[in-house]
Amino acid sequence: MSSEELVEKYKSFIRYYRDENNEPIYQKALAQLIEEQKRSLSVNWYHLYNFNPDFREIAEDIVMNPSLHISAGSSAIKELVMELMPMTEEFRIYSEGDFHLRFYNVPTKASFRDLTKFSIGRLIEIEGIITRVSDIYDKLVRASFICTNCGRIEEIDIIGEKLRVLEKCPECGAPMKLDHEMSKFIRWRSVRIQERPEDLPPGMMPEHVDGILTDDIVDDVKPGDRVRVTGIIRIKPARRDEGREGLIYKRYLEIIHVEVPNRVYEKLEITPEDEEEILKLSEREDLEELIVKSIAPSVFGWADVKRAIAYALFGGSTKILADGSKVRGEINVLLVGDPGVAKSQLLKYTAQLAPRGLYTTGKGSTAAGLTAAVVRDSATGGWTLEAGALVLADMGVACIDEFDKMSEDDRRSIHEAMEQQTISIAKAGIVATLNARTTIIAAANPKKGKYDDYVTVAENINLPPTILSRFDLVFIMKDRPGVESDSMVAEHILITRMGRNPEAKPPIDPNLLKKYIAYAKQNIDPILTDEAAERIKNYYVDVRGRGIKESEEGIVQDLISITPRQLEALIRLSEARARMHLRREVTAEDAEMAINLMEITLKGAAYDIVSGHFDITGWMTGISFPEVKRREVVFQIIKQLAEGSEDGLVDRDVVVRMAAERLNLKGKEYVIEDILRKLNEDGLIIFPPGGKIRLI
Repeated sequence: MSSEELVEKYKSFIRYYRDENNEPIYQKALAQLIEEQKRSLSVNWYHLYNFNPDFREIAEDIVMNPSLHISAGSSAIKELVMELMPMTEEFRIYSEGDFHLRFYNVPTKASFRDLTKFSIGRLIEIEGIITRVSDIYDKLVRASFICTNCGRIEEIDIIGEKLRVLEKCPECGAPMKLDHEMSKFIRWRSVRIQERPEDLPPGMMPEHVDGILTDDIVDDVKPGDRVRVTGIIRIKPARRDEGREGLIYKRYLEIIHVEVPNRVYEKLEITPEDEEEILKLSEREDLEELIVKSIAPSVFGWADVKRAIAYALFGGSTKILADGSKVRGEINVLLVGDPGVAKSQLLKYTAQLAPRGLYTTGKGSTAAGLTAAVVRDSATGGWTLEAGALVLADMGVACIDEFDKMSEDDRRSIHEAMEQQTISIAKAGIVATLNARTTIIAAANPKKGKYDDYVTVAENINLPPTILSRFDLVFIMKDRPGVESDSMVAEHILITRMGRNPEAKPPIDPNLLKKYIAYAKQNIDPILTDEAAERIKNYYVDVRGRGIKESEEGIVQDLISITPRQLEALIRLSEARARMHLRREVTAEDAEMAINLMEITLKGAAYDIVSGHFDITGWMTGISFPEVKRREVVFQIIKQLAEGSEDGLVDRDVVVRMAAERLNLKGKEYVIEDILRKLNEDGLIIFPPGGKIRLI
């Protein structure tokens, strides 16, 4: 078939194709293309294949010789546009550009690990995540050479990746030079597509392939987007062999169509049988306990932590308020604990259980780390935007171990990611905002090795309070010896290793639970009822009232036991439990269970063991209100003793003894010693030799 005949075939397909509803979908799409002055028409390969028997051979040949058919189809679109549009100056400028027929839904669907099985020049479809996006460049597609003597112009279409330079004029033999103004360029951008975490075989590194976007689709993707890409397999020399014919080549995709699927969990196919099983499971009275026991069943105990993880997997509802501001629905959970309490085990299991889960460490595995980075592109020398873990886990769950060991760059940008659900980048001339609508379940170790009950949670771990305050729930997981509990843990581990522990098998099959979570998140959007709202309000007011305490001196201590951030967290947790039970309304019982989890968090992360009061300021600001008062008492004792001393020196032992008596800390003198150390670090006192203290 000649190229002219092929063009006519494509013109007839666009004109006459009808779908099952007898709608001329491509004729309508062409009219919309002209109206919006766009340049691309997307065609479903199966529509072409099923159009009529004559087109089956054409459709099959598209996969083998895509360049020929794309060229013919694009010419067909241009001719149809010329026939339909009036010849005005505006239309003339519009029609001078290139038009593109873009095939999608082709039968040759490939995985990253099967790319080498396809021959060069084959049209394939692949799904992955955009991890890197380069700057936009102009690529030369038609070079115009002009003679420096007679002015003759020669035009050369660029075939391949190299420019064939015309050195001498064919008419007079004078030198010719490239004229950039008369040459034709198109927009060009390089992207990197990486294997999705859920497609990754256990223990394997994710594969990636570079792709080239041109002309009107260069702006269609950003880092973190999950895409379905149709492209032609091409090869280019490896970097070390550029400029000479080497043996090492690298495959890349010349992308002709890119789609960002709207469905969040497109990988999970929920069949009618699955849906029936999900609905049957949701009716069980012991559903919540079954789900909790199905989370890392090989880990003994920590039922409250597992319950919090279960709520986080389902998540609350994201709200857009009347003023346009957004309230996140994702629940962030932090596990702070001694080494060996199974934090990493819980995180890894959660990442496998989440419909879209990702496990990483605080340091991250790339230059982008947890958030995003601007890095130098080795191929072009320009800057590229690279997505980090939170961007790759968009609309999913990021399980981050060693959260306290993240880089300084990540710390600066993670504040925005945790509350606003975006990551903003402004570096090397690249200004962008990426989506990070991610549930974060993180784990951190105490910096002293063991959790210290007598200092705040912020002082126990190497994290600023501004990040800590963005977690809805913080669990303190302590490894404390006890004969009965140690015996139960040892027995659980031993019989699990021996294969004789029925509790080590999850009550709900992990694949079914993963589908259950995906189904709930896609179909259920719970609404807060008046009863649930009233219960949450009463609890919030009650806990705020706990902070008003009368001291012995008659002074009112205005402790802050809970903040509006915890109020928002209670709403999210209540919605998550309702979603877990596939209910569209949040009940008072849901609110009660959320309150129970919040109480556990407050007792662990917001309880001052010295004063016996709840005070969340230690969690939110790094130093608690009672601790500030204790520091003031100790400093006043030092001042009083120093004023009565001739040389201004005070015995350290005397200060410790007096402060312990006044603060009722007998037997806990190390708390006073810790206060003295902090006063010294703050530059308020010094420690001369001989166990003395001097004010500065």
